[in-house]
Amino acid sequence: MKIAVLTACFNRKQKTTSFLDSLVKQSVFNDISIDVYLLDDRSTDGTAEAVKDEFPFVKIITGTGNLFWAGSMRTIWKHAIAQKAYDIFFLFNDDVVLFDDSLEKLIDVYNQHGKKGTILIGSTLDEKTNSASYGGYKLHNEKYSKHFYVYPEENTTLPCHMGNANIMLVDSATVQEIGIFPESFTHGVADYDYTLTAYRSGIDVLIAPGYYGYCEDDHGANWMSGNKPLKERIKYLYSPKGLAYKEYLLYIKKQFPADYFSVFIKLWLKTFFPFFWDKFKKREIES
Repeated sequence: MKIAVLTACFNRKQKTTSFLDSLVKQSVFNDISIDVYLLDDRSTDGTAEAVKDEFPFVKIITGTGNLFWAGSMRTIWKHAIAQKAYDIFFLFNDDVVLFDDSLEKLIDVYNQHGKKGTILIGSTLDEKTNSASYGGYKLHNEKYSKHFYVYPEENTTLPCHMGNANIMLVDSATVQEIGIFPESFTHGVADYDYTLTAYRSGIDVLIAPGYYGYCEDDHGANWMSGNKPLKERIKYLYSPKGLAYKEYLLYIKKQFPADYFSVFIKLWLKTFFPFFWDKFKKREIES
């Protein structure tokens, strides 16, 4: 079995090295040859140098400095595919700290499932709160984008519609069927789009049993407060790390066309009239 680990980093030296430290401690490294690829998007904090010193086996590719998350993962994924015919790709965020034997457990779950054309989502916990942070989601209705988090069961895989790529196993049959992250997305949404495309293509998208690592839920509010000037709120609307207006609408049009008009209106309401979210949604986040 040929396995590639894919991750990306930008100016998070401590988090990146902590992730890699938890990765190399995985027992599966003793039994299987695993290639580890890291896209460093021109970090200025010495991340690449630290990785070279501490983890010389990691294959580091330098980005343009403006790839963001989805662009970085797409670039490193393309690079790995060009090097070797891999059976499994593990996608990780560099702020994950893996639990012991997480890779071995995910490979075992994949082998037990036994179907070529499978994506496995590994759920994570927020270390500060010990609450679920990232994982898999189900749609209330497949025509609309509203979804809810699915808590993993202890010993059983669960089907889902979409998931986060903080910890994600993708097999080669999936890549052959639907490719990798599309060029359409710069930062976020790419993992949701990819898993939804897989699901709609008949590929099994599953939540693996249990939890596989710590990863802080750092999403926070998905709007900019009305305390900020309108110019800043409009900039946030279009920013890849903000509401990513054009790309998010593209995602909605592709996956949930019935939602397009309402999402279009909501994005502009958040920008011009954020007081509703400031007053009511902030309470939900804080609670």
